[in-house]
Amino acid sequence: MKQTLVQALLLVLLAALGAAASYVAHPRAPALYLTEEPLRDDEVGLKQIAERWQGDVIWLDARPKDQYEQAHIPGALMLNEQGFDEQLLAILDTLQTATKPVIIYCGGEKCEASREMREKLTQRVPIEDCYILKGGWPAWQAAQK
Repeated sequence: MKQTLVQALLLVLLAALGAAASYVAHPRAPALYLTEEPLRDDEVGLKQIAERWQGDVIWLDARPKDQYEQAHIPGALMLNEQGFDEQLLAILDTLQTATKPVIIYCGGEKCEASREMREKLTQRVPIEDCYILKGGWPAWQAAQK
């Protein structure tokens, strides 16, 4: 019985070594840890904002008014679905004369509100540099800790 157990452990060890060697040698082996999803063409991360523009951007908050009033990125302007036309009218001069990029964020990593606001905004105002903040408000909060 003891000899059978030793043989079984030896087989498991050899199988594990073979699997590890295959993984190392395979040209398209997946990562063994979580990797960050690559940025889409219309997205930008906090690191890129700091490097490219030294943080000198126009922030647009696409979250509902109550969330905006509770907390937002300093200097952010509100532009959301609930009051889009009125809010756009209030910030139109700022957007039309801006030489800074516009960064839109919403309430979560998978939140689509910022993407919808970007689509509506760029249809109405010719803005060259308009991006979505990857990770949205949670990414900003995490970076402040």
